[in-house]
Amino acid sequence: MANTSQPDQESRVAVLVDCDNTTPEILEYALRVVAQFGRVVLRRGYGNHSTLANKWQEALVRLAFTPCLQYQYAAGKNTSDIALALDAMEALFDQRADTFCLVTSDSDFAYLCRKLRERGATVHIVGEAKSPDALRNASDQFFEWVKPEPVAEQPKTSAKDGATKPGPAQPVPKQQPPLVVEAVTLLAAEASEGKVSLGGLGSYLKRADPSFSPKKYGHSGLLEMLRTYRDLVLVQEGGGHWVSVRTETA
Repeated sequence: MANTSQPDQESRVAVLVDCDNTTPEILEYALRVVAQFGRVVLRRGYGNHSTLANKWQEALVRLAFTPCLQYQYAAGKNTSDIALALDAMEALFDQRADTFCLVTSDSDFAYLCRKLRERGATVHIVGEAKSPDALRNASDQFFEWVKPEPVAEQPKTSAKDGATKPGPAQPVPKQQPPLVVEAVTLLAAEASEGKVSLGGLGSYLKRADPSFSPKKYGHSGLLEMLRTYRDLVLVQEGGGHWVSVRTETA
């Protein structure tokens, strides 16, 4: 039987990616989604040689995923799906993970989702719009990834264009990373009161991006950073302390 964690224990999350069925662009979104559910202890990407050695290589290396290469022994047979399913069940039975995020749009994984849930695991799916209802309904929660619009590139300057040599280091300009608003929106939507504590938000941001720091964006702390967002509202409660935040539309 699956391990039944105590409420005060942090869930152990396994993120298993069907690289043959989806795109590397979905990976960062998936990690932001699962950061709210606990600590990611397994990161694995499954695919054949042509998939992992080409379009997926950069994303898997950069985001610290273990590539799980599977050779196709016969045409038309997808051994990656079987490897992913076996590893998921093994991680459940030896209690390495109690929450699973499958990154796929393949309905073949619907049965795996049902088996994991029967054993007490929580299953989330991150997929594309093409994901069939059979897969969506087999999970505890389905998150649909929408491909972002391409951003126009700025023209590059060179020394011939009158560029000057860099001077002394300047203070980091104050920036507003979109991740913060995305995090508040995501976490507040799951909260009964429509807001998230500052401590909970800070923990989530570190799980979503281990390198996250307000100082990286020119702020002395998280509270100062939040005050610069027009779309966020700080909530002051008993004792006059700023303890939670919500979106402007909440």
